[in-house]
Amino acid sequence: MDIFTLSLWIITIVWFVISIVKDKKKTFNSIKMSSGMMRNMIGEIIGILFLIGLILTFIPPETIKQYLGQSNILLSTVISTVVGSITLIPAFVAFPLVGSLVNAGASIVPTVAFLTTLTMVGIVTFPLERREFGLKFALTRNSLSMGFAVIIALLMGVIM
Repeated sequence: MDIFTLSLWIITIVWFVISIVKDKKKTFNSIKMSSGMMRNMIGEIIGILFLIGLILTFIPPETIKQYLGQSNILLSTVISTVVGSITLIPAFVAFPLVGSLVNAGASIVPTVAFLTTLTMVGIVTFPLERREFGLKFALTRNSLSMGFAVIIALLMGVIM
């Protein structure tokens, strides 16, 4: 266990003890509510694991490494950006998927580009956004999101 994880555990335990001391009844009611929420989400979590396993079964790690790790980083970043902009996946599915892609050998820049455009740019949701907020707003928001997604991906490539 690294120091970061250990410090998060310590902070969590300290705040939990403080919460119990302050109001024991509210703390245990919160635990009951959160465990109920977790029971409701367990199906989705299992579905996420199944989806990631399915994707990694159909796309072998060698292929991921070849196209997203060893090929032209600029080209794979552009393709990842376009695919992420078109794809509509909830963020709680996208984060484990991207982690699995990186573990399979994908480069950081294309995977971050995929993740950021996936969560920030919405080509699939563009018609709804245009109807509700107007064409100018929808175009401006998606264009800025696309630009910032690429900048974030490039910065992550420099940092990592």
